[in-house]
Amino acid sequence: MNDPTRLRWGILGAARVNERLLPAIVEADNAELVAIASRRPGAAAETLAKYAPERREVRVYDGLEALLDDERVQAVYLPLANREHAEWTLRAIARGKHVLCEKPLALTVADIDAIRAAADRHRVLVMEGFMYRFHPQHGRALDLVRSGAIGELRSVRASFSFLLRPARSYRVAESVERGGGALWDIGCYAIHSIRMFFDQPPARVTAMLHWAANGADLSGSGVLDFGQGRFAQFDFSFERARRSEYEVIGTAGGLKCHTVWQLPGDIPVLSWWTEDGCSHEERLPPANHFRREVEHFSACVLHGKAPALSLADARDNCRTLLAVLRSAAEGRAVALTD
Repeated sequence: MNDPTRLRWGILGAARVNERLLPAIVEADNAELVAIASRRPGAAAETLAKYAPERREVRVYDGLEALLDDERVQAVYLPLANREHAEWTLRAIARGKHVLCEKPLALTVADIDAIRAAADRHRVLVMEGFMYRFHPQHGRALDLVRSGAIGELRSVRASFSFLLRPARSYRVAESVERGGGALWDIGCYAIHSIRMFFDQPPARVTAMLHWAANGADLSGSGVLDFGQGRFAQFDFSFERARRSEYEVIGTAGGLKCHTVWQLPGDIPVLSWWTEDGCSHEERLPPANHFRREVEHFSACVLHGKAPALSLADARDNCRTLLAVLRSAAEGRAVALTD
């Protein structure tokens, strides 16, 4: 019998991220995994057996359309290739499914506008899957900044990187126009985490990228101009050791998040200091941001609330990423109004 207190989920793809996401759906208090699909024969069954072997009642499909036709499925998690996100989000919406789509939601602003219009028409919720935002450490960081503890916000620096291993070479198999490369994969985190602290999109973007021969970017760096002397620096790379951190500087102090991508058992650490010589280090309880993301989206659907990450937020992030690409290609600062 269907439980009205639990949202029934299907997973549209057997991607590697299921290592974290599939158990998060299974463990969530208000979610139930009912189906998983893949176009690769046997891959859905293999993924379920690997990450949730006890869930024998979950249906497995060797085809994505079959899962969308499953009336038990109320919401889908979509971890397909970046270039397929918009297409399959729209297909799911047309079937009346709510969608949590792995970032990036789309590669063009026009596609995000189409998704927003379709979601409104079919009365479903869609959210871009930036899971890190659901870890409590970022809420605490925002509270500290907004409280004025470090004065007026002046700058943010975000750095995301890891050394790309051969097993992950699929991340650079496509050109940036088809969703490949470091910007769409991890640079989007740098941009998104910076934007978290500002109440507006950047006015201008200046960026440089290091390219692979096939048109995928491997590393990038740049500056976002938020006006009134407020700047943000970002860097991301598949060619450097692992980092996922941001630092916020105000007129009276600063704050640092040492590890943005937290594993469920990790102890998050926030450091902050003020000009008068005081320094603080806060250690927060561990949390599973994938599970919290699933529980948040499930609660929004079940109780008719708007998701914390809106489609307007997804649109602004996409606009900024496209400005990064244009700035790097043209060798100049690009205004988001260009």
